[in-house]
Amino acid sequence: MSEYILEMKNITKEFPGVKALDNVNFKVKRGEIHCLVGENGSGKSTLMKVLSGFHVHGSYNGQIIFEGNEMKFKSIYDSEKVGIVTIYQELALIPELTIYENIFLGHEIENNGVIDWNKTILESSNMLKKLGYEMDTSKKVKELGVGLQQIVEIAKALSKNVKLLILDEPTSSLNETDSENLLRIVKDLKKHGITSILISHKLKEVLEVADTITILRDGLTITTIENKNITENDIVKYMVGREIEDIYPKRHHMIGEKLFEIKNWKAYDKKDGKYVVKSASFHVKKGEIVGIAGLIGAGRTELAHSIFGNPDDYVVSGELYFDGKLQKFKSTEDAIKAGIAYVSEDRKGNGLILDFDIKTNITIANLKKLIKNGVYVNENEEIIVSEKYRKSLKIKSHSIEQKVLNLSGGNQQKVQLAKWLFVSPKLLILDEPTRGIDVGAKHEIYTIMNKLVEEGMSIIMISSELPEVLGMSDRIYVMAGGKIVGELNSQEATQEKIMTMAVEY
Repeated sequence: MSEYILEMKNITKEFPGVKALDNVNFKVKRGEIHCLVGENGSGKSTLMKVLSGFHVHGSYNGQIIFEGNEMKFKSIYDSEKVGIVTIYQELALIPELTIYENIFLGHEIENNGVIDWNKTILESSNMLKKLGYEMDTSKKVKELGVGLQQIVEIAKALSKNVKLLILDEPTSSLNETDSENLLRIVKDLKKHGITSILISHKLKEVLEVADTITILRDGLTITTIENKNITENDIVKYMVGREIEDIYPKRHHMIGEKLFEIKNWKAYDKKDGKYVVKSASFHVKKGEIVGIAGLIGAGRTELAHSIFGNPDDYVVSGELYFDGKLQKFKSTEDAIKAGIAYVSEDRKGNGLILDFDIKTNITIANLKKLIKNGVYVNENEEIIVSEKYRKSLKIKSHSIEQKVLNLSGGNQQKVQLAKWLFVSPKLLILDEPTRGIDVGAKHEIYTIMNKLVEEGMSIIMISSELPEVLGMSDRIYVMAGGKIVGELNSQEATQEKIMTMAVEY
């Protein structure tokens, strides 16, 4: 028996105008945790979609050898039948169904053609116990936090007799505690003989759990190395083809007078019957980056929405001052007109229209500026504007006509940023600006942020990554339980101080 459970040989996959994978070779040993890393657009997800049967046999060149046999998958169901199960970044659970219904969805336990619900409930509990969790499986999935939903996804994989588990960015939406729990489970699965492939941009996690690391760049296999005596810098160098001396580039900016301030700000969610922002008072100066830190559920995004014209229709109270005036924004359009822009944490769901091209996505928030004679869009001007931002933000694409759907995460984020820069804001709210993008793209986003504040723009940055908050902020506010519970300047701030404030509430 070969020591390798999986061998992918000379895999080449092309899309119109793009060679996503170029003769990639990838081998995984039995029972190991194998981390797959690379910049956005390097080919990681495409390679795993080939392996899972999402990209069917015949749509790519090369061979998949699993447990010594060549596989020619025509669907995801084919790969799951042999024990290859993928958990994607966007979880494939149905919120309105119970935990036990979700765990066995699509491969129900039957008795004489009828679903055996008693056995389904029992086996669901058994799967969760194997992962170290005891919970009421009759709960609906929508009642669970994201961390527990990930656990249900893994239990679902176990119920399919998984041999090779693929986890695509499993901790990107998790807080630190849930991330640690999930990584512990991956290590426990290894003890039970289950092989895992983990895709992650969080290099500390990679170094914590990986036995072996494969690095892709531009659709090519760069190297496969054992996790011995290597550093984050070593991995970054392989990923980007160069060393990034300082992931958080130095800023040379002048901080001016107060631009924005809220006092005793509150937001009540009528749908859930609760305050999502209970008490917030803070300010931002011209040319300043202000970080807002806190645990998931602290109310940071709700605060941003309530400031940005209140699209969620909260009952809002308190005072908002912008550019020297007391303001009351009745809509996001009012906020935009005043000079505020908001880059959503959910670029795929709320920030971009994925089926539209780059050009349309960049100009859509400010089409009025391109209207000619009050009747139609000046297409030549639209092209000039889009090309300007494609060049200045270094958006990697074959043209501005390319669909945003086919861009890497980092380039999608740059398109979303371009969309809001085109409205010429004075205050830019960035909600999780580097979520799900690689270290090279992060560095580029940070460089853009620095350039903007050096030109006099102000930025509010909401982030769950404490190194990012510390590395990019001039001042930091900490939120907990819907309140702003503390303020730190960049010189005194540490991860420990921020976390102490975040959990003390």
